[in-house]
Amino acid sequence: MKAQEAQRLIQKAEKLCQQRGARLTNARREVFAILAEHSGAVGAYDLLDQLREVMPNAKPPTIYRALDFLQEQGFVHKITSSNSFVLCSHFDHQHPVQMLICSSCGDVQEIQSEGVYDELKHQAEDQGFKVQSQTIEAHGLCTKCL
Repeated sequence: MKAQEAQRLIQKAEKLCQQRGARLTNARREVFAILAEHSGAVGAYDLLDQLREVMPNAKPPTIYRALDFLQEQGFVHKITSSNSFVLCSHFDHQHPVQMLICSSCGDVQEIQSEGVYDELKHQAEDQGFKVQSQTIEAHGLCTKCL
């Protein structure tokens, strides 16, 4: 992602935090910026290594607290299968999440298919279950790796 686009996303996140009464600390802002520069998912310790370039005293709790906050705000998604994190492409609203994860290069694309969510929600309701959030991870090959 270009630096200009990353800066635009940071400003958008800052504005949303201000509206929500949440605080985007320096550590949270830096982790957000690092994720904004990646097209794929990044593990917590890789994020910590990169964060230490600008915050040399950063420790594992620093990165995990920042990631928890960014997840709570909907700014990042956790890729459970790889225990890594990716910036949300449209974090200004709650939405069901479907991730296309390239098994070769690690690129992650977020898509939003209401049809998938609607069908899951309908089937869950038939079972007496209320879906509160939904993330689907699909692994395969992107167009660059086919």
